Amino acid sequence: MKALQIAASGMAAQQMRVDVVSNNLANMSTTGYNARRADFADLHYQQLARPGTVSAQDGSMLPTGVQVGLGVRASSVSVVLSQGASSATGGDLDVAIEGKGYLEVTLPSGASAYTRDGGLKRTGDGLIVTAEGYEVSPGITIPSDARSLSINAEGEIYAYFANQVQPQLLGQFSLTGFTNEKGMEAMGSNLFLETPASGPPLQGTAGQDGLGTLRQGYLEESSVDAVREVTELIKAQRGYELNAKVITAADQMLSTTSQLR
Repeated sequence: MKALQIAASGMAAQQMRVDVVSNNLANMSTTGYNARRADFADLHYQQLARPGTVSAQDGSMLPTGVQVGLGVRASSVSVVLSQGASSATGGDLDVAIEGKGYLEVTLPSGASAYTRDGGLKRTGDGLIVTAEGYEVSPGITIPSDARSLSINAEGEIYAYFANQVQPQLLGQFSLTGFTNEKGMEAMGSNLFLETPASGPPLQGTAGQDGLGTLRQGYLEESSVDAVREVTELIKAQRGYELNAKVITAADQMLSTTSQLR
């Protein structure tokens, strides 16, 4: 009886759906987090009678045929790209990206990763890094005697000193875009990696070539919609229960068959 395997695939699909929803809800407070969505596709079909098959000597054809599906599978877990709300923090190294683009960071291996988490910090040497300690490209160092910092919409960083009227330009953050942002590989810690599906990184200046701008003193909040996620959770729970009932019904049918004399 194929119903057992078909219903089991449905339960596995709904379980994955719950996993995705739970991860979204767990990251409701994660800076720059975009919700994920589980997508599914039907499995292979058994063609017991193909549509269009000649069914009689007069040339009559089957209008629909007999095609039996074998269940469901997960086709992808994609990112729902949407701009999260900007929350004021007042931090001089907090920057929210308003629009498209990612900050580039350098991993300990020397490889590049990308993030929308603008909660930046400084090391004891004044180097600007992420909360995990990864250097933010292009490697800008803040002098120890800097009184305050200013970051404009284009990503230029200016330092103010006690004995100077005019600020000093320390460097400029660049933003990186991708042809297919959904194709990037999430590696945790709010970081993403380039993949063949995402296309090569397209580095540019904030506010140009379709890239967003930077706003100092703000952080981008998670874009998770709690109401939508709870709705998805309820739908997944109902789907799981219905598939479980199919297994129960199939088991009772098999039990009836085995008791025939």
